[in-house]
Amino acid sequence: MALVLAAMIGTPLVHPPELKSISETVARVDRSTMPALQRFSARDGTELAYRHYPARATAVGKIAILVHGSSGSSVAVHALADGLAGRGVETFAPDIRGHGGSGTRGDIGYSGQLEDDLADLVAEVRKSVPAQPIVLLGHSAGGGFALRAAGAPIQDLFARTVLLAPYLGYDAPTNRDNSGGWASPDIPRILALAFLNRVGLPCCEALPALAFAVRPNAEKYVASTYSYRLLRNFATAGYKADLTAAKHPVSVIAGAADELMLADKYADAVHAVAPAVDVKLIAGVNHMEIVSAPQAVSAIAEDVATR
Repeated sequence: MALVLAAMIGTPLVHPPELKSISETVARVDRSTMPALQRFSARDGTELAYRHYPARATAVGKIAILVHGSSGSSVAVHALADGLAGRGVETFAPDIRGHGGSGTRGDIGYSGQLEDDLADLVAEVRKSVPAQPIVLLGHSAGGGFALRAAGAPIQDLFARTVLLAPYLGYDAPTNRDNSGGWASPDIPRILALAFLNRVGLPCCEALPALAFAVRPNAEKYVASTYSYRLLRNFATAGYKADLTAAKHPVSVIAGAADELMLADKYADAVHAVAPAVDVKLIAGVNHMEIVSAPQAVSAIAEDVATR
């Protein structure tokens, strides 16, 4: 058994080729108005990064925390964050630990640390905005993490959760194979580490277990791999359990032309567990365009501002 587990853990991680629909969509976004990174201290003393977008024009009395997707950072959601601010929603876009300017690229310290970080970010926001309701938004893997938060003990920090083209987990009917070519998991390593975790022998959880189809030599800007513990934490705890546990409103918004997810399956997947969740598809919008295309940004900003 030990030799089998060692062999499984030792399998090499395979990096998929660049998925140009992702990298090219991201490259088209105008970031000339993107604010500089700011920092706050998490409970472990690590300085974590975020971008602050003050509400412009008439403020609507709401706060948004916008979580980016896998591999990226707050840079990837700039267009939507700016659009929310333009609609009067004060917006905070963090670099989730393990991404961008926060912590060690591609890794975290322990499973559950991301929920602690999110609670610490809310505490930082509350220093300047003590009472306005907070809407939590998450894109792709960040949508899975936002759903995790919506079903977790920290859920009362948020008035509502909006999932944008969310990755609901490996067992969800909304998945394309390997997320449409975006992600390449090291299945033997993941299974071995999961087994050891279940029997109370956590081991090697800092090892990379998931690789992304990023541009060659892009490690300076993005997380090209995730450790096992980041893979497990930046995701749902189980989308059915999270939906069942969520006490506050949850919405799903996705692009009908999503090339990573089967967008037409979202309604069936979530309504089988939580019929009250509303699901909206935006025609002609792909996976990254849900946070950057003008029609998607406008629809999401209006939804957050008015509901």
